[in-house]
Amino acid sequence: MICLIGNLPVLQVGHHQVIGYGTEWIDEALIRAARASNRQDFPFIDDIREGVLHYLEHRCPLRVLPLEDLYDRMRAMLRRIGCDAIAGHLTELAPPVTVSLVRAAQEAGTGYELLFFPILVEEIDHLKASGAESIHFSDLEESVKILRNAKSMSKACLQLKSEIVAFLGQFQEESVAPERRFNLTVVL
Repeated sequence: MICLIGNLPVLQVGHHQVIGYGTEWIDEALIRAARASNRQDFPFIDDIREGVLHYLEHRCPLRVLPLEDLYDRMRAMLRRIGCDAIAGHLTELAPPVTVSLVRAAQEAGTGYELLFFPILVEEIDHLKASGAESIHFSDLEESVKILRNAKSMSKACLQLKSEIVAFLGQFQEESVAPERRFNLTVVL
């Protein structure tokens, strides 16, 4: 199920805002919490997801909802229905986040590629800490042009582009935690 942008609040994940999100991440967070509390037979995942969606669509007064606040409400909902163990194991899992590389390139500045990479590491670490496991990076060529101060993709730009893709690819191999799978993609 994909949520319609107009009916739901924007989710704040770290420094980023997510709109038009699906619901599979809610199911996955609940499944992980049930497994962590040794409840393989937890039958209420669909009901809890529907309750969360009802809150988001009809009862949430905020236009921008911090992800941690949503999870606090989910834990309270689980406790109300007697699922304290699952509530205790519920950890934040964010919907997929799209990050433009342009901001990092502008922050690093023209000619400062070496500053660009630590900015990316900091951004990835912050998103991981905020519950993001699926991050899509966009605007790669535009960020390369900013870093190289180029109007079109030159040979030097193509080299930097491949370096950025390789650098981000290193994070794909990283494991956040045994139960968490980290998925990073670069939109080319």
